[in-house]
Amino acid sequence: MIKLLKWLSVLSTIGMLFVLVGGALVTKTESGLGCGRTWPLCDGELVPTKISPELLIELSHRLVSGTVGILVLALSILAWKYYGNVRETKLLSFISIFFLVLQGLIGAAAVVWSQSDFVLAMHFGISLISFAAVFLLTLLIFEIDKKFDAKSLIIDKKMRRQFYALTVYTLIVVYTGALVRHVNASLVCKDWPLCDNSSTLFDLRFDQWIQMGHRAAAGILFIWVVYLYIRIIKNYRHQKVMMYGWTIAFLFIFSQVLLGALIIFTILNLYIALLHALVICCFFGLLSYFVLLSNRSRQYEKK
Repeated sequence: MIKLLKWLSVLSTIGMLFVLVGGALVTKTESGLGCGRTWPLCDGELVPTKISPELLIELSHRLVSGTVGILVLALSILAWKYYGNVRETKLLSFISIFFLVLQGLIGAAAVVWSQSDFVLAMHFGISLISFAAVFLLTLLIFEIDKKFDAKSLIIDKKMRRQFYALTVYTLIVVYTGALVRHVNASLVCKDWPLCDNSSTLFDLRFDQWIQMGHRAAAGILFIWVVYLYIRIIKNYRHQKVMMYGWTIAFLFIFSQVLLGALIIFTILNLYIALLHALVICCFFGLLSYFVLLSNRSRQYEKK
């Protein structure tokens, strides 16, 4: 059973990445209504007769999401049944399914009834939470198989609070980034890091304020990650999980900032934009693992 669960968890994790990047592709290419105002059918047909690029993108995203949903459901049920004795398993199984279903319902509602850009921007963040839960389930399963073990790691209270707060803040940054896409504000500022070298804050339009708000939030996130990196080097240099893990986290967030700038310089190159979405998914998944380790460390302190 452990071998089956390992394969299922890896496939589910990779599949969730495809769902997240596919959702970004739908938004970037404005293919959200590629199948018209019908769901789950496409233009009310089981097999569409009129094929367009937007229809192919939207229909592919629906098919991938549905397939991955089945994988995640199977993973959650089997993990709950066979490894429910592991403390985090049941909660992660519930979260992975709940938020996956929730993001699907929001997507369906957007197609059938339409939604405001501010509501649609939540879609990516909700999917991100589901991905993180599936990713952590995968790590738990590999822990059970003794492929790695970081259970003995002790993280002090201040650092744990930093990880918790950073996780919440990262979701806020992700929301602002999704809002930029949904209000078509990706290229409203032609320069970087400022919107326009000749303009002031009072000259900005509403969509430019959204763009610059996201840049400012992302800048704070980068500085926060660097600050924690310095603290980890100082206090946890002998802890391989902390050092290697946060080094990777720093590289992810550095790449994310660089890709954000390249989106402007390349005038919204689609591949760079999709890579931008992929990198933040990987960063959040890694950050969620540090939250898991922090919660374990808190439990050890109580014993």
